[in-house]
Amino acid sequence: QVHVAESGGGLVQAGGSLRLSCTASAPPLSSLTMGWFRQAPGKERERVGTISWSGEVTYIADSVKGRFTVSGGGAGNSLYLHMNNLKPEDSAVYYCYADSDRRYWGQGTQVTVSS
Repeated sequence: QVHVAESGGGLVQAGGSLRLSCTASAPPLSSLTMGWFRQAPGKERERVGTISWSGEVTYIADSVKGRFTVSGGGAGNSLYLHMNNLKPEDSAVYYCYADSDRRYWGQGTQVTVSS
């Protein structure tokens, strides 16, 4: 059983920055593949970024490339999403996940970008 929890969402003006954090409880010495999805009202869930169990960033969505950075992962089982130059279209609930025996999800954190 893995417990995933996000934090760091909030309201920010367009052009601003936020950092989301995620922690995944896991058995000692285990490394998890972790990542971020987001979902805006009326839209499909979109994968934002992924870090492999070894700490390598394996995916960044084209829609956020150059503005968002994913860091962390590996044995620390903590994940971060650094979001810069935020746009109103980035407004969504951001979900962290961790892959172990199955995919575990956090409850999500709201990010709202005002124009």
